[in-house]
Amino acid sequence: MSQIDVNNLLSQMRTMTAQVRAPETAFKTAVPGAQGGFSALLQKSISAVGQNQLDASRMSASFERGAPGADLAQTMIAVQKAELSFKATVEVRNKLVDAYKEIMNMPV
Repeated sequence: MSQIDVNNLLSQMRTMTAQVRAPETAFKTAVPGAQGGFSALLQKSISAVGQNQLDASRMSASFERGAPGADLAQTMIAVQKAELSFKATVEVRNKLVDAYKEIMNMPV
């Protein structure tokens, strides 16, 4: 049997730990003001999508009623913006679900 060098083993473990923790700190520093990390960012994005849909709904209802100052171009832009943000959110959700399924199917 070979002798295990404890100091070498500890230094390797510290190196691996630093490599694992590096992406976490990089993400937290890359997003200034994002308290809570990924979950806070995800909640903020979902609420922004909901707000886009509410704005588009209000603008289209205002245009349909014939309210003064209701602009067709601005209404169509708001509707397209809401649709695009919703589609992007659905795609992100699909990617997260696929990643979850892939992780769950990994052998232990």
